[in-house]
Amino acid sequence: MSERDLSNLRLDGKVAFIAGTGSLGRVIAQGVSEAGAKVVVADADLSVAEKVAKTIRNKNRPCPFCKMDILNPSEITQAIGFVRQNSGGVDVAINCVGINIRKPSLEVTEEDWDKVLDVNLKGAFFFAQSAARAFLKQRKKGKIIAIASLLGFIGMEDRAAYAASKGGLINLVRSLAVEWAPYNINVNGIAPSFIPTPINRETIIGNFKERLIDRTPLRRLGKPEDLVGAVIFLASNASNFITGQTIPIDGGWLSG
Repeated sequence: MSERDLSNLRLDGKVAFIAGTGSLGRVIAQGVSEAGAKVVVADADLSVAEKVAKTIRNKNRPCPFCKMDILNPSEITQAIGFVRQNSGGVDVAINCVGINIRKPSLEVTEEDWDKVLDVNLKGAFFFAQSAARAFLKQRKKGKIIAIASLLGFIGMEDRAAYAASKGGLINLVRSLAVEWAPYNINVNGIAPSFIPTPINRETIIGNFKERLIDRTPLRRLGKPEDLVGAVIFLASNASNFITGQTIPIDGGWLSG
């Protein structure tokens, strides 16, 4: 591989806006920053976004931060405006916001269903829409990256709303990629398998954990760090001819 090909995997000179600074968003933000991008982070909890920004700044890299609720389209627009105002524009928009309510389907309420679909699918659409509008206003190409899930491809008990939202997100990625390709906007996603985080760690234990590991050819659960390489690739110029795709990061689950 030539030196030029390797440079295409760097993010130097790009501005990456990352929404959601939980366990996955934090690690992705740090990785994207280390790959050379100027990172701007946002979260519904401003103190969490500030903490992640401080971690990146401690490595002498810039990292503005702001508050953004994915359920509020006007806040998304304001956050994108904040990025453009503080960083001169935006090149990559990465949505790491997501929730799950685990219940047997016979016990899921309308409120449960609406909450999961609103955050994971409706919010993802309006986040992508705001990013695309910014790219068009800037008259430049852009990259949008969504965090889907292995459960967007397969089914599993007690997770009907979540699986439906992530399956919808995968097809949303395809649809927006086709519609926005004439504007040189690439829309892609990644689909992690089970990664223990503070919001789900208590469920990935005992027999269920063993079941997940046994089903995974690489014989382990995922880690947040496993996502970083794929995100950097999709954000970089090396992926300029890739759009509408969702890359499984699943230890071989879907191949088994």
